[in-house]
Amino acid sequence: MQFISEKCWLPFIGDIGPMTGTPAQTAAAELSAMGVDAEIQVDEGMQDAFRIEKAGEGYQITGGKSGVLYGAYRLLMKNYLGQDPVCEETPAYKLRMLNHWDNMDGHVERGYAGKSLFFKENKFCYDEKRMHFYGRMLASVGINAISLNNVNVHYPADRLCTEELLPEVKKIADIFRAYGVRLIISVDYALPVTLGLDTADPLDERVQAFWDRQVKLIYSYVPDLCGFLVKADSEFRPGPYMYKRNHAEGANLLARALKPYGGMLIWRCFVYNCRQDWRDHSIDRPKAAYENYAYLDGQFDDNVILQIKNGPYDFQVREPVSPLLYAMPATTKAIEFQLAQEYTGQQIDLYYMAPMWHEVMDQLPHLPPHIVAVTNLGDDQNWTGHDLAQANLYAYGCMAWQGRAFNGEETLKDWIGLSFGPDFGEAKRLEKMMLSSRSTYEKYTANLGLGWMVTPHSHYGPDAEGYEYDFWGTYHRANREAVGIDRTDKGTGYIQQYPEEWAKLYNDPATCPEKMLLFFHRMRYDYVMQDGRTMLQRLYDDHFEGLEESEKLLEDWKAMEGKLPEKSYRHSLDRFEKQVKNARNWCDRMNTYFYRFTLIPDEKCRKIYD
Repeated sequence: MQFISEKCWLPFIGDIGPMTGTPAQTAAAELSAMGVDAEIQVDEGMQDAFRIEKAGEGYQITGGKSGVLYGAYRLLMKNYLGQDPVCEETPAYKLRMLNHWDNMDGHVERGYAGKSLFFKENKFCYDEKRMHFYGRMLASVGINAISLNNVNVHYPADRLCTEELLPEVKKIADIFRAYGVRLIISVDYALPVTLGLDTADPLDERVQAFWDRQVKLIYSYVPDLCGFLVKADSEFRPGPYMYKRNHAEGANLLARALKPYGGMLIWRCFVYNCRQDWRDHSIDRPKAAYENYAYLDGQFDDNVILQIKNGPYDFQVREPVSPLLYAMPATTKAIEFQLAQEYTGQQIDLYYMAPMWHEVMDQLPHLPPHIVAVTNLGDDQNWTGHDLAQANLYAYGCMAWQGRAFNGEETLKDWIGLSFGPDFGEAKRLEKMMLSSRSTYEKYTANLGLGWMVTPHSHYGPDAEGYEYDFWGTYHRANREAVGIDRTDKGTGYIQQYPEEWAKLYNDPATCPEKMLLFFHRMRYDYVMQDGRTMLQRLYDDHFEGLEESEKLLEDWKAMEGKLPEKSYRHSLDRFEKQVKNARNWCDRMNTYFYRFTLIPDEKCRKIYD
């Protein structure tokens, strides 16, 4: 039985060696290595789409330049799983991107799977064979772009678009090109100042000329560069606000320099007051993205993509959909998710993300044309720290390809079959574990829409008031009578940023989805929930149930000993044991926290520490 860490979900691939040609040549090599009779026909008008048809005893794959490669992998996957490969597919999103938050010193910001795949000691340092395998992983699920470096750009990454490091960028771009993957560089908005100017004002002609020169240089090395990714005026990063310019003016500066080369400017909308006074109840952080951007609709150039987080906070266990995703119809948008489990268990606790993604898609009347995720990858042998976290990377690629047709349950079945073999006898048990994992984690951590009750800086483990008096604007304001923030039209007014149907739903506690009740409302502990329990009892019950369910996950994993690859079993066993400890810590500390405020005991007389 294979060890899933080594080939992830690609057990069916052979040895094709490093590829340096076109994706079509890579497709031919993959099919030949596995002895599959398939003719490849490139139709550039199909772009990323493909069609697989029977042709005599074999198949014909017709598709665009990268589409034929996606079709080859689909054929190989379906053959391995014993499924009919005949199909015709077109991707739902044009740009299907992964953001690496890798620093050149080798550290990965919010990375839970080891060090950087690309950098070490402020230099490019990577295993070239592994880079080729990574390209195959990405292409197998249709991902077509990656940003190499952290959006928080630090020296020497600010030199990635200069003569100093561009030769190295070219080398890695050459590797990924054979797999249909284009590079994106995260750039520092203040680079003109770093390299000698006295300003980065987007309306200054010297700054405009600087970026024109720099972009021309970059494309002389990497002619198919996808573009730039920028984090500006956010968490101490420089941006156009420094020069009293708006973000359309700031983004258009870079977009116009990229335009002649077909490049895109991806502009993150994670902008908020991170020096908030906790005493000031008029400031509500979730309102920030909408306030900073909605009024600029129609002012961004057509090659600007606004990258908007799926929720208005910062990848919490549960958030509503960001209201900015409903707004700005005249502006191109990308939705951003986080595969790196920053607030969802850090690739220690099991958390299959597909159910969360379904909720987001179900609430959006129109999906944006582009999709992005912060990676969960590192240089650990198994790529993602927890072997089972590989399922999230696979599922993200499938969702980015399929859009509304994405089925998280079917995708999980395929991933289990690919990773453990199509005849894996414990597939149903593992599937059940993973499908329940999000609910389990939510119960023992941040239920009913509460967020941020985490250990500061590390963001792992409970700290009920870890950010309560801090300047990041992340408060729940619990006291002895109530908890939560009133975001209704009588409170901060955040709800008014939504379309009318959603605002009406969220504004009334009786119709607000209960799992987000304390995100939108400040509620007394004796508030009666729909099932007759008080809100406090629901808090107690969820935490106890989450602990019990995490213990059951460990039991189920132990029951598969001898039926799993030994290395994978042992590695993940350690993760499940840590998860139970984490769940117990959350359960005891959070229940005790609310008990000490209220002095109301658990109705079921379970142990709460006074």
